[in-house]
Amino acid sequence: MLSADPDPIVLPEEPAQARRFGKTRDAQSHALLEDYAELIADLLATGGEARPTDIARRLGVSHATAIKAIARLKREGLATARPYRGVFLTEAGETLAARVRARHRVVVDLLRAVGVPAEAAEQDAEGMEHHVSDATLAAFSRFLAGR
Repeated sequence: MLSADPDPIVLPEEPAQARRFGKTRDAQSHALLEDYAELIADLLATGGEARPTDIARRLGVSHATAIKAIARLKREGLATARPYRGVFLTEAGETLAARVRARHRVVVDLLRAVGVPAEAAEQDAEGMEHHVSDATLAAFSRFLAGR
């Protein structure tokens, strides 16, 4: 249970607060692409193909939603698609997927280190990995290395 904070609310300066909220909006926009790239890389690594139907099922979205996201990946230069062959990542897409996977692993490892059960850590990391800064991830890594 969270305790009530006796300190009065002090708002940050407007530019600082706007930067913080802007960073969050930007992270949310990129989180979708990151999740798709990471999943496509995993599907390619384990089964050799990433079909839109499989992507939609694994992400729990409609086929149409997956198709729209894949189109965005293609527009951003992160993926290509071949008729009847599925989706493939470009070099930039593979780099993105590897970076996201590494961020995910650090967040999961930190959560596990502080006592979060494995399944909860995996689930929580799915959201957190997109929002933590590089400085925070570096601090997480230092903490994990020093224990």
